[in-house]
Amino acid sequence: MPNSLVLPTSFLDEGFAIETYYKFNICGSEIGITTSHISLVFVLMTLFVFAIFANRAIRKADPNKAPGKFLNVVELIVQLLDNMTKSEMGKTYGPRYASYVGSLFIFLVVSNLSGLLGLRPPTADYGCTFGLAVITFVLIHYAGFKHQKFGHITDLFKPIFLSPINIIGEFATPVSMSLRLFGNILSGTVLMGLIYGLLPKLFTLFWPGALHIYFDVFSGAIQAYVFTMLTMVFVSSNFAEE
Repeated sequence: MPNSLVLPTSFLDEGFAIETYYKFNICGSEIGITTSHISLVFVLMTLFVFAIFANRAIRKADPNKAPGKFLNVVELIVQLLDNMTKSEMGKTYGPRYASYVGSLFIFLVVSNLSGLLGLRPPTADYGCTFGLAVITFVLIHYAGFKHQKFGHITDLFKPIFLSPINIIGEFATPVSMSLRLFGNILSGTVLMGLIYGLLPKLFTLFWPGALHIYFDVFSGAIQAYVFTMLTMVFVSSNFAEE
């Protein structure tokens, strides 16, 4: 049997595998710049530029005049995110976690929509989704220790004979969250790559647009909402009932 798996050229040409554009060595370890890194930088720069313009619009806004169209969009986004966190996490705790939840949701939406520009979505890379899930995992247990103190640990041993299952379930949370998001986005990327590879070049100019609307817009927004909603549910499970 061969020692390594050799992927067919067509598989690589359609962008299913992550391509490496540049490699460099750091302390003897080889690190490569891949399509995922490029897409991630593009998404972060887009959000960074949007944040700069939003900040300038807010600073220059005249409270005695009607806000402009761009400022209305910014206010609408902030209001929607605030309402989402308050409805799921409560009016007391929701505003405390609104910054992280809002940043997470916006990042996921923009990342999933980047496929419309011909980029490979960063969330189609498990390294990205697992990293986000680990941050959420840390936040869950931070909220648990902050609001429940040592009860956050003792609850894992109630009842005692189910403690192994409870502990495994805690560590399975970031794995399940990351795999759910990664699998859904990657499947859409693979299907679109297959379609572009099978269709004649002329038909790829207009026909796959409807599928992009589903995989990148509809499915991407749904998966971003699901991941964010699970984050709020797991974190708020440590709060006292209002």
